[in-house]
Amino acid sequence: MITPWLPLCVGAALACWPAPPNRLQIALEPAATVRVPEVWRVVRWLLPAAIAGLLAGAGGAIAAGVLTLAWSQEWRAHRRATADLTMAAHTAIALRTMVAELRSGAHPVTAAEAAADVVPAVADDLRALATAARLDTELRAPALPQLAAAWTLGQRHGLPTADVLDAARRDAEAGLVFGRRMRAKLAGPRASAAVLTGLPVLCVLLGQAMGAAPLSVLTGSTPGQVLLVAGCLLLWAGTAWCRALTGQVRIR
Repeated sequence: MITPWLPLCVGAALACWPAPPNRLQIALEPAATVRVPEVWRVVRWLLPAAIAGLLAGAGGAIAAGVLTLAWSQEWRAHRRATADLTMAAHTAIALRTMVAELRSGAHPVTAAEAAADVVPAVADDLRALATAARLDTELRAPALPQLAAAWTLGQRHGLPTADVLDAARRDAEAGLVFGRRMRAKLAGPRASAAVLTGLPVLCVLLGQAMGAAPLSVLTGSTPGQVLLVAGCLLLWAGTAWCRALTGQVRIR
């Protein structure tokens, strides 16, 4: 019953085999290139596990992969929090500039263009705002949701644009101050979590220096390999839990 499956699978593979491109496809389609950042991303993931696999066996490779995953998640969470604070600061500056321009009697198009010159990081969305003001259409700015919502609210209900944007500015500045305070207050718990995460590694190194040889147990026996993987999984779970607790407060 198993023998007929081999020719059937081979036939299906040959039927699905892609045809070679003709000259027209070669001329129209650009040649596929492998980007260096993508290659480096794959190497960055595989290199620690490969080195640990050579030094500590399969358990070491799995443990290195788990620790690499934990470090990557922590780094992404840190970058996301920093990006949120940066975007909140850009939004507050853009709103403050637009409100000042509108208070001085400038046209919304001029105010949006002035804000784009002041905050180059969100210049595309601010120029989209200028285009929306020029064409009297609804604004869509993914990077500036507060500004887009305030602008759409004022245009839809006929409210003074300066007053609506000023209210959005106060809300953005309050959120920025709150986010900075919370980040400063959570610095202590995050540092404590980092110290507790590094304590098992420090204890293993201390035991190795004292002559207890824990590394040889963890890398040279099957129970040690299982314990090594289990310990790294617990470290990853601990970092994920601390990240979930400290990452619940975000700037809206």
